[in-house]
Parts: sequence; structure tokens; C-alpha cells
Amino acid sequence: MTTRTTKGARRRVPLTRERVLQAALQRADRGGISSLSMRKLGQELGVEAMALYYHFANKDDLVDGMVDLVFGEIDLPVSRADWKTAMRARAISVREVLSRHRWAVGLMESRTHPGPANLRHHDAVIGSLRAAGFDIAMVAHAYSLLDSYIYGFALTQMNLPFDTSAEVAEVAQSMLQPFPLDAYPNLVEFITEHAMQPGYDYGNEFEFGLDLVLDGLERLRRTA
Repeated sequence: MTTRTTKGARRRVPLTRERVLQAALQRADRGGISSLSMRKLGQELGVEAMALYYHFANKDDLVDGMVDLVFGEIDLPVSRADWKTAMRARAISVREVLSRHRWAVGLMESRTHPGPANLRHHDAVIGSLRAAGFDIAMVAHAYSLLDSYIYGFALTQMNLPFDTSAEVAEVAQSMLQPFPLDAYPNLVEFITEHAMQPGYDYGNEFEFGLDLVLDGLERLRRTA
């Protein structure tokens, strides 16, 4: 049974910027960024929405802080590792973090008031590429290519209508059922001979593509 003393102690937990950010992060993880409002967040924390404005100027300021928390979860490139190993590990870490915070994929590079974790992350990636011998122009190309691939893959995977090979069969049947059996033979072959096989996981394609990107950048680095 919850006593009045316990309730009182809960109410007396200080409202800090960190506590608000963690609550906002958890809410967005559950229901997406559209589920987040200062009013709902205040209710969740047991305070009036106006109390949140003591710590945040507005909702954009709150989202800036949330994105910074997400950046803080991403592993920074290891300075003593070769650049391909460092960028590969960083890319895998970004994808893993985005799988936990699906709402963030379209917001990571959109902040006009980035926080320290955001800036530290970008600085470390640029530094790793520069230390490997990439000039500034090639750093821009490499960074853009890597992030386009990472964020693009993450977004595609999040929006797939299936997770397992068993679900692929169900989705494929509903998609192809209205059409003649021989209307799309190449697609049928791909689905039946590959996607529907036991153990199929679209996510496994990520590292295959990532290695192609890194190998291509390595060739450019050498010729430069």
C-alpha cells in the first residue's frame, strides 16, 4: 500500500533538467515525438507544464536536449584504431542507438542549437577522418556518404512492414494476391528463394553495404 509519506516523498523529488529530459526521452521512445507535449510531460512528472519552462525555453529547446542525449549514447570513434575500423564501429553504434530511439532518426542532423554531445560526436568523426589523411573536402564527402547510408538504412528498416522471414510470407501474399501468379516473376523469385528463407533478416544487409561504402572511401583516400 502506498502511504501518504511515500506519496509526499515522490512529490518532493526535485524537478531537474536531467529528470525532464529522461522522462521526455522515454515518452518519445514509447509513442514517438508526436506524443510529446509540455502538458503531457508535466502530467507525467506530476507538475504543471509551466514548471518545465524553468528548465527549457520551449519544446524545441527540449528536443535539442533529447537529441543530445541520443548522441551521447553513440560510441565515439576510437582514436587509436584505423579509420575504417573506427568508422565501422561508429556506424554500427549509430544504427543500434537509433533502433532504441526510432523517433530521432529524422532529427539528428536538424538541430540549430546542438548540445555538447552532438558537437563532440561530429568533432570526433571529423578528427578521425582527418587523422587518416582525408583532406577537408574528402571529409565532407565521406561524412555525408556515411550518414546518408546509416540514416537511410535505419529509416528504411523502421518502416518495413515485417520483421521476420515468417512475416515476409504474410506480407508478400497480401501484396501479390490480387495479381496473376506470373505477373512479377523476379519479385516472386526474390521473395521465395531469399526473403522467405529461415533466418532472413533485412538488418543483416547493413554491414554488407557499409563495408562497400568504406572500401570505396579507402580507394579514394589512397588515390588522393
